[in-house]
Parts: sequence; C-alpha cells; structure tokens
Amino acid sequence: MNWIKDFIPTIKRNISQTFGEEKDSKIPEGLWRSCDSCGSILYIPELKKNSYVCSKCSHHFKINVKERIEVTFDKGSYKDLNKTEAFKDYLKFKDTKKYKDRFQDAQNKTECDEALSIGVGMIKGKKVVSAMFEFDFLGGSMGAIVGKRFAAAVDYAVENSHPLIVFSTSGGARMQESMISLFQMGKTAAAVKKLKNENLPYISVLVDPCYGGVTASLAMLGDLILAEPKARIGFSGKRVIQDTVKEDLPKDFQTAETQLENGFVDKIIDRKNFREFVDKILTMLQ
Repeated sequence: MNWIKDFIPTIKRNISQTFGEEKDSKIPEGLWRSCDSCGSILYIPELKKNSYVCSKCSHHFKINVKERIEVTFDKGSYKDLNKTEAFKDYLKFKDTKKYKDRFQDAQNKTECDEALSIGVGMIKGKKVVSAMFEFDFLGGSMGAIVGKRFAAAVDYAVENSHPLIVFSTSGGARMQESMISLFQMGKTAAAVKKLKNENLPYISVLVDPCYGGVTASLAMLGDLILAEPKARIGFSGKRVIQDTVKEDLPKDFQTAETQLENGFVDKIIDRKNFREFVDKILTMLQ
C-alpha cells in the first residue's frame, strides 16, 4: 500500500491550507486517474508500475511511444534510431486545414516527429530492434516517412542479426499522401522478406486500434502475431461495414479475442506479461 504513504502528505497539506496553515504549499496534481472501462479510481504511480493496466478489471490504457518504451525495455537500454526526414507535401493536400499544418500540429501534440518511432534496446537482457506507432500522430497513419523508417528498422535488424518487434496501432494509410501512402504497403512487405531471408524473428504486436493498410501489410506479416486484450483489429472499421451491409454486427466484432478464434492472431498477451513472454520466445529461438 505504498500509495497510502505517498498520499498522506497530500492530505495533510490540504488540511493545512483549509485552516490557514502552509498557505504557499501546493497539492500535487495528476495523482489519480479513472479507468475508462470499470470506472475505478487508480493511483497513477501504481498504474505505471502495473504497465498502465487497470488492477481492478485489467483494462489496457492507451499509451504513447514514450510510455511503451518505459514498460517494454530494460531501464536505460533503449537507443533511438530515428533519422530526421524533411516533410514533403507531395500533393499540396488541403481539407479543412493544410496537410503541413496538420503535420505540425501532430508533432506539437505528441512530441514525436512522425507516426513511427524506431530504436534498439534490451528486453530481459536480450537485444531487439523495435518500431512503435504513435496513434495520436495523425491516427498512426502510414506515409512515405513511416514506410522508409520501417525499412530502416529492418535493415538495422538484419545488419546486426537482431529480432524485430513492431507495435502497430493505426488507422491505415495516410490519405493526405494518396497513392504514395499505399506504396508503403508493398515497401514494408518487401522489407519483412529480408528478415525471413536471414531467419530473424519478427514479432508483430497489434494494439488498439489497428486498421487499414497497416493491418493489411506489415502488422499481419509477423512470424508471431500477438495482440493486447480487446484490441480492435481489422481492415475497414465496424461502423463502415455496418453502414455498407446495413446490418448490426456482433458486439465482439473485430476484437482481438474474435480474431484469435478465427486464426488471425496467435496469442493475446497481457501487457504486464509481455517482457517475460518475449524473453521465453527469444530464448527458445536462440
């Protein structure tokens, strides 16, 4: 019950402020968070220790690239392999806002330079190359830079004989880049073939949500395809399909559990157990 010890000083400061003592002291913010699934109030430091998984209902919170690195890799072992690429608006695309402005907004919002980040680090002492999608960056969409970056991660893995682990959460191809974004499906698939040729393990982890061109290419090409619990996985989204067929679809349609039953996913893995599971798999393959 470490959270109680941490929270007692906060209660004391609150009481002191109420009765006029220690007026300059401040109550720490961001200590609690409500579970999106069961509504439980969770102490954030404990939630982090639990890999951002609700201790009451096992709901997997959405996490960003930085948090994914923290819960996946041995502390201090991760090295960023991203190379800065010049932004290109091939089509001068504009909807209600210019593409370049949306791109800049996404960078400011996420503190990422693109929707995919690559790096190398240790998991239980075993070195792996990783590629991680950031959904908050334009829906984790795949454009030219994402495709190039994924290929770079594969090349690094091949050159150093390391396995590759990819965490995919995406809405698919990036519409602002039109056909250029669709070309990345073939590019990433060709890159995966390099891993196969070298007999290097490729583990694909599907994270909620995972759709479109990413699902139809690199995400479904892993030697081992894992998914987090209740992740939504598919090509077209549920609402799009319902509007097309004019029928209601099952509640569990496109969930990881349904995809497992139908053979599209090899195993559903709890985020808390991911490191131990990968360690066992890589030990078997050594």
